[in-house]
Amino acid sequence: MARTAFFTRFGGPEVIEWADVDLPAPGPGEVRIATRAVGLNFIDTYHRRGIYPVDLPSGLGLEASGVVTALGAGVGVGAADLAVGDRVATFGPQRGAYTTERNLPAASLFKLPDAIDDETAAAALLKGATAEFLAERCANVNPGDWVLVHAAAGGVGLILVQWLKAIGARVIGTVGNPSKAALATGAGAEEVILYDHEDVAKRVRVITGGAGVRVTYDGVGLATWEASLDATGRRGLIVSYGNASAPVTGVSLGILATKGSLYNTRPTLFDYYSTPAERAAGAARLWDMIASRKVNITIGQRYPLEAAAQAHVDLEARRTTGSTVLVV
Repeated sequence: MARTAFFTRFGGPEVIEWADVDLPAPGPGEVRIATRAVGLNFIDTYHRRGIYPVDLPSGLGLEASGVVTALGAGVGVGAADLAVGDRVATFGPQRGAYTTERNLPAASLFKLPDAIDDETAAAALLKGATAEFLAERCANVNPGDWVLVHAAAGGVGLILVQWLKAIGARVIGTVGNPSKAALATGAGAEEVILYDHEDVAKRVRVITGGAGVRVTYDGVGLATWEASLDATGRRGLIVSYGNASAPVTGVSLGILATKGSLYNTRPTLFDYYSTPAERAAGAARLWDMIASRKVNITIGQRYPLEAAAQAHVDLEARRTTGSTVLVV
C-alpha cells in the first residue's frame, strides 16, 4: 500500500490530497521503488497551478531517490541493468514522486554512486542536472565572462553559481535579503545584488564597466524580465529557464534588437537529457562535480512527506533557501 499525493483541480497548495493506493506488480520494463526522499521543485507548483497544464487527476512531483524492491519483465539486462536493492534516483518525466512507493520505467532511473546519499540525490538530481546543461551546454560560458544569476540562493541558483564559478565565470547574483546574499557569496558569487533595494540592471552595468553580462540566467520570469533585458550586454544571451514569479508573455521580438541584438532561449531539461548517452554523461558530470566538492548541495529545509502543502507555501513565499526535501 502506497501513500500518494494527488490533485483533482488546479490551485494553491490546498488542492493537494493524499490517498492509500494499491500498486500492481511492475510491468515489463518497470521496477518498483520504495521512496527514501523527494526533491521539491518550482515545476511542482507550475503543475499544481496549471501553468504547465496536466491531465487531471494528477500525481505530483518529479524528483526522488529510493531503492529498487521489485523488477518487471525484461529488467536486469542491457540498458535496464537494475537489481533489487539498487539505490536509484529520478527526475521524471513521470509525475508522482510524492509517494512512499511506486512503479517506474527502468529507463527513467539513474543508479546512485556510493558517494551520493539519498537526500543529496533527491535534492540535487533535477536541479543539478539543470545547472549542468545550463552552464555547460545551453550557453557558451568562457572563463572570465560576467554572468548574471537571478534567485542565486535558490535550489538551482546555489548549484548554478558554484558550477559557473568552477568553470571560471565571474558571477553576479540577485537575491531578496541579506541572509540569502551571504549564501550566494559563499557559493562563489563575486557580486550580489538585493533586488528589492537596488536597480539590478544599473548595478550590473556598473560592475561590468558598462558592458553588461554575457549570459543572464533567469528562472524567475516576469518579475525579472526587464532587468534581464537591460543587464545583458550586446549580442548576449538571456536563458529563461523558469517562471517562479509568472511566465513571460506577449514579448515583441523587436525588443531583442533594441536592447543590443540579444539572444533568448527557453530551454527545458528533458530536451538536454533526451538520449541515453546524454543522460549518462550529464549525470556522471553532476556526480563528479559533487564528489569533487566543486559543487556542494545545500539542503536548506526538510519536511515530512505529507507536509508537502506547507513546503509549497514556503517555497512560493520565498522563505526557502537551497534545496528542499520531503522525507519519507
